[in-house]
Amino acid sequence: MALRRILNERTDAAALRRKSRPVDIINNHIRTLLDDMAETLYDADGVGLAAPQVGVLRRVALVDVSEDRTGLIELINPEILEREGEQSDLEGCLSFTDLNGTVVRPQRVRVRHQDRDGAWQELSAEGYLARAVCHELDHLDGVLFVDLATDLFHPSERADLKKEA
Repeated sequence: MALRRILNERTDAAALRRKSRPVDIINNHIRTLLDDMAETLYDADGVGLAAPQVGVLRRVALVDVSEDRTGLIELINPEILEREGEQSDLEGCLSFTDLNGTVVRPQRVRVRHQDRDGAWQELSAEGYLARAVCHELDHLDGVLFVDLATDLFHPSERADLKKEA
């Protein structure tokens, strides 16, 4: 495993806005990407990371909202099948270290995705997990939380921030 450089909106804005391509074959290259992304995510103390954030335009994302960092969810070729309800809360992003904002997301989502062995799975997520999943899946389409935020501010301006996604 290796740490990867997380793209930053100041220097890599155009790359972060590009749409990712599907993963056609899940091989050792993709599994290494997943492992590297996990190491990078935990090193940065984030809750989610999408492949475009490390310069790889493939539909791959990770989420771990668990307190003990044992709840890693790997999403390959994810697709939201259902959205339900609404929640509005604070978000940050590992690619936007000096911005946070309020974003409206679904309260619940159901996502179809492949795992690292290529098997199709379904994930039902709600609350904070649904928010993190939607945030990362947006990255795969070149959509950034700043595009959806109703307000933006520097993290030092708010004491009630959640962890960055």
